[in-house]
Amino acid sequence: MKSSLLMNFSVDKEKSKIKVEREFAAPVAKVWAAFTESEILDQWWAPKPWKARTKEMDFREGGHWLYAMIGPDGTEHWARADFQSVTPLKNYTAKDNFCDSDGNPTNAIASASWNNSFSGSGEMTLVAVEIQFEKLEDLETHIKMGFQEGFTAALENLDALL
Repeated sequence: MKSSLLMNFSVDKEKSKIKVEREFAAPVAKVWAAFTESEILDQWWAPKPWKARTKEMDFREGGHWLYAMIGPDGTEHWARADFQSVTPLKNYTAKDNFCDSDGNPTNAIASASWNNSFSGSGEMTLVAVEIQFEKLEDLETHIKMGFQEGFTAALENLDALL
């Protein structure tokens, strides 16, 4: 789907950070819900033909989201986001880890810290995502895994859903 809505994806290797800005033609409350409610996340988070499936979701400061990315062949890759701060309709931060199906972190790929900000007026919302890695090697591993293509495709799924 081609869109005239803003989409910026940048990699700052000096700071081991990825920045994504994505605009959506929907009010902030609707976009916020899409990022914070598992029933909606499961509909768009995974790039097709993959699917996302939530096992547990407790969206609050100190809570977490445990979910699987499921491939077309049934392969499951588990991840857990631990929510560190939540300012409703404005911002939330989380530490993201690959894990097993019980939420125990695996050390195969290092964790990353996500800062998700939401702003807008009327029917337009800008989501700004900053993903901070502990070291450049961790950022490069995510890029090699196809993170840019996968996250971009997932955001396009959300655009279609909204």
